[in-house]
Amino acid sequence: MTTTLDTSGKLAADTAMGPVTLLVADLDRMTAYYRDAVSLHVMSQSDNSTTLGRGGTPVVILEHAPELKHAASGAAGLFHTAILFESQSALAAALYSVARSEPGTFTGSADHLVSQAFYFTDPEGNGVELYWDRDRTEWSWVHGQVEMATLYLDPNQYLREHLTDQGATTPDAVELGGAVVGHVHLSVGDTETARAFYVDTLGFDATASLGNQALFVSAGGYHHHMAMNVWNSRGAGPRMPALGLGRIDIELPARDGVGELDERLRHHKVQTRDDGRSLSFDDPWNNLITVTAAA
Repeated sequence: MTTTLDTSGKLAADTAMGPVTLLVADLDRMTAYYRDAVSLHVMSQSDNSTTLGRGGTPVVILEHAPELKHAASGAAGLFHTAILFESQSALAAALYSVARSEPGTFTGSADHLVSQAFYFTDPEGNGVELYWDRDRTEWSWVHGQVEMATLYLDPNQYLREHLTDQGATTPDAVELGGAVVGHVHLSVGDTETARAFYVDTLGFDATASLGNQALFVSAGGYHHHMAMNVWNSRGAGPRMPALGLGRIDIELPARDGVGELDERLRHHKVQTRDDGRSLSFDDPWNNLITVTAAA
């Protein structure tokens, strides 16, 4: 049987991020944070794991791994999971919920021109971004690069403008809108290796960069589905087993695309595992990535 390598070398325009899996030491504490503070719903639960999401879409999967320790300072891994809210009122409700129940986890906020974002650190040290996107017609592109910035965003003013009575009392109300993983931001050893893997091999487009400090990549003209920076991890090598990031899920629109990606990765000497439902592989820092076709 003869196969043909996907010559486009690009991920499909409708590529999206799936849930992020975190390996956690205290499952009950972490479940409470993402449920009661971040305002996600518990979709399924067992003795060893909890899946949380909004509107029927899984966002975070917590897997109990008490045998693991926290990673050493400066290691590669998760910088933050970015949860994209459907509306400003839903984002304001989540912001108010975290401020009310876990105020010490707030770390900052920013207007990025394409989005408005609020940042937190969960009880086990994993970064969390809660954000809302401006309409794509408001984004500015120059020579194939999206214009982003880090401008001051007052969280109290945001709440005054967008928090509704319902959001203040019932932050997880379905009427406020859903939420998905909008992007995943990684700490890596260097951006050159990240570009070679995530752009040249995996097939994302590079949408922005900050010299050799950070790289932003996406499919289909999104501002970024993934990002990699060296701010805390320059020179880091492959990860050792540790608490924190367990798996990144990427969803392609069709099974054919998963097969084409498998062929492309193998062409680039990346070891893959295909169980018939999903394709799994490791990036250069041993971050596990699983690709599936959308249902």
